[in-house]
Amino acid sequence: MNLLRRKFLHVIAGAAALPAASRIVCAETYPVRPVRLIVGAVAGSAPDILARLMGQWLSERLGQPFVIENRPGGGTNIGTEAVVKAPADGHTLLLVAPANAINATLNERLGFNFIRDIAPVATMTREPLAMLVNPSMTAKTVPEFIGYAKSNPGKVNMASPGIGTLSHIAGELFNVMTGVSMVHVPYRGGAPALTDLIAGQVQVMFIPLLGSTEYIRAGALRALAVTTAARWHALPDIPAVAEFVPDFEASAWLGVGAPKGTPAEIVDRLNQDINAGLASPTIKARLMEQGTSALVGSPTDFSKLIADETEKWGKVIRAANIKAE
Repeated sequence: MNLLRRKFLHVIAGAAALPAASRIVCAETYPVRPVRLIVGAVAGSAPDILARLMGQWLSERLGQPFVIENRPGGGTNIGTEAVVKAPADGHTLLLVAPANAINATLNERLGFNFIRDIAPVATMTREPLAMLVNPSMTAKTVPEFIGYAKSNPGKVNMASPGIGTLSHIAGELFNVMTGVSMVHVPYRGGAPALTDLIAGQVQVMFIPLLGSTEYIRAGALRALAVTTAARWHALPDIPAVAEFVPDFEASAWLGVGAPKGTPAEIVDRLNQDINAGLASPTIKARLMEQGTSALVGSPTDFSKLIADETEKWGKVIRAANIKAE
């Protein structure tokens, strides 16, 4: 009996160890083939550039190609849905952006639930938007702009790359928090919106700093403020909106997600390798060149950021009664 009992316990112990052993093997052998990193933006855009930078790092570190696949359209929803439907094995990843948090409320007929269907892997970068005005505008500070807009209701036109973009929603947040009523003028992309802002056809625009620094430095546009909670290291002389409108904050951030159900060991491995990349001098220098900053964190940190952003932008969308195109 004792011999039989010992054999039984040995078998049970071995079976219990199998899942742990398989998890270790899973993490050690990943990836076993090329990994797709799907980007819901066009090639050459800021998100695409940063995805390729991190993809190259991960390719060299993990020994398999990380292939950037551009799936623009639908406000990132086309690319997101492709990842939601992919096998949860770590070989299909998503570049996550504020659009994903915005679309959760803006689009009522999505074929997925972002928070439920995408597993946060790692944050990557954060940068402010710049609140830009045409130099002909008399307002030279945020308080002067608020005063002008209140004295001229319906006469301040706010450009954006389109309905539901971060630029648009950030402007609506400014409306809500200051009591002004800027008129939203959506364009089909950031380039034509910037062109009309420089020409004086519209008066103000909130745009990621990466796409506006050259215009600010050339004097073609005036930056009244940045939209992060504090001043930005790249432009320390430009105040934050929050210095005049307490608690105002709107950031352009990027991270990496995976299909829900991706093994935790793979998520943790990717998180560690992405964070290592963000800490490397080479990538730090490249991020500085791009006008953005590394945002290091755990999968839990990223999950909280997504939840907080989804809630915040949902409130703005409902308050402004914004509808998707």
